[in-house]
Parts: sequence; C-alpha cells; structure tokens
Amino acid sequence: MARLTADMREAFSKMKVFSVATASKDGTPNVIPIGIVELVDDETIWITDNFMNKTLSNLRVNPKIAIFVWGPEIKGCFQIKGVTSIKNSGKEYDEMKEKINKKNPALPARSLIIVKITEVFECKPGPTAGSKLL
Repeated sequence: MARLTADMREAFSKMKVFSVATASKDGTPNVIPIGIVELVDDETIWITDNFMNKTLSNLRVNPKIAIFVWGPEIKGCFQIKGVTSIKNSGKEYDEMKEKINKKNPALPARSLIIVKITEVFECKPGPTAGSKLL
C-alpha cells in the first residue's frame, strides 16, 4: 500500500468533486464525478455510493479504481490508484451511513466503497508527467 504525503492530504482536503474512473471486466472505461469522498487515513479512502450503476457494477468484477485530484486551488495534480472492497453492512458501513444521513437524510448511502491506495502518479504537464510518486 502507498501512503499519501502531507501535501497530497492537503490537496485532497481542498477537493469538492473527484473524477473517479473504473473499468468493466473487458476493460471498457467509465468515469464519474463524486462529491462524497473521504480520506480516512494516509492509505484509505471511503467513497459513498448513493446512485452508482456502472461504477458499482465495474467494481464488482474489477476492483481497481483511479481518482483524479486537481482543482484551481491545488498546486499541480496527481492520480491515486487503488483496490476496492464494497461494504453493505458492518461497522464501517454503519459509520459512513450515519455521517451521510446527518448531512443529508435524503441520500440513500447504499454502499461504502473502501479504497486501499496502491500507487500515486504525477499528472501535471512536463518532463515528470506520468511518473510514479508513490
């Protein structure tokens, strides 16, 4: 597993919406914007599934995920890659559902997607574009 640096954690905290990419079993890509993404610790991210269809279907057959971190208030950008597990019950799921229901009781919080960070890559243009950071 890879652990985000202090600069990466700060950039992550400034994000409002994340581009999240998955792929089907045959490699067909899918990318969606997700607003409910939480950095739990330096190597774990929680994503709340409220209305996912293709993304959740993809993760069930291919647990790999990529999350793009970039915005006007962030210096540079980076891509987080990880492996997911999906929870529909248990302590972690209950904790996520309680947080979501406090913020907005209308959201269903159907599933918790737990991302274990495996790698981080540079996204900004230039000679280091695409290089592995972690």
